Amino acid sequence: MTDVFVAGSLHWDIVVDAPRLPGLDETLMGHSVAYRFGGKGGNQAVAAARMGASVAMAGLVGRDDAGRRLRAMMDASGVDHTQVFESDQPSGMSVAIVDENGEYGAVVVSGANMRLVADNIVLPPNLKVLLLQNEVPESVNLALAKRSRDTARVILNAAPARALPGDLLSCIDVLVVNRVEATALIGAEDGPLDAEAAARAICAMGPMSAVVTLGAEGLVVADASGAERLSAFSVDTVSSHGAGDMFCGALAAEIAKGATVREACRFGAAAAALAVSTPFAARDSITERAVRRLMG
Repeated sequence: MTDVFVAGSLHWDIVVDAPRLPGLDETLMGHSVAYRFGGKGGNQAVAAARMGASVAMAGLVGRDDAGRRLRAMMDASGVDHTQVFESDQPSGMSVAIVDENGEYGAVVVSGANMRLVADNIVLPPNLKVLLLQNEVPESVNLALAKRSRDTARVILNAAPARALPGDLLSCIDVLVVNRVEATALIGAEDGPLDAEAAARAICAMGPMSAVVTLGAEGLVVADASGAERLSAFSVDTVSSHGAGDMFCGALAAEIAKGATVREACRFGAAAAALAVSTPFAARDSITERAVRRLMG
């Protein structure tokens, strides 16, 4: 039985460490470069598997070395990639720059990901959670959400930000955004985001729970009964790169085990805290047991 089914992007990432992000027209000398498994879909699938869920993924990669490496990483993480298909387009990729404080900026080239077609995807029987993001065509998310809404919990991490049609929102059980995506979604005016008000406004768009993540400031989770702020776990940040994907994968895994959205948010926040405080090369040591130990 599959606990979490992820339909989403797969990228082969190039990550450069530098003292800061470069300015316009500036050439900046970096410290190091690393090549990593990535894409919001792939990262969230791996995170859910590390949190003890049985995970399968649908996606599209190129017939290239990056595609082979992506498949090998899914094998190593225990993610079923039977429905990760091949395309004549190159595999997706991203280039990220991480500064001395662990903050980052990135550019994504979608490649094969934008050729994914919903008609080729078969949802597993007795599925518990469908996990989606915005790095594949909207038509894929809409078709799969419609197929799943009566049989599985549907989680959409609406990243990167784009307009969401009402027929998609009506199929979503939990919508997860960061402050930038929340601002874009509700059309907020300039100035600091009122996260509680934003979460309530998002809930009003459809019959769902809304989660607005705020990094070191924690998160806000809201549903028809109101909004609640949850504090972040206090850790020393090594790199914030990938924290959102860890949160979403952990959230999905915990909901698949029967947790409420609020309970799953706390679990996801603990998993994200471990991610940002652990060197990237050691993040495969982050397990469900380690998360629960941090939660006390």
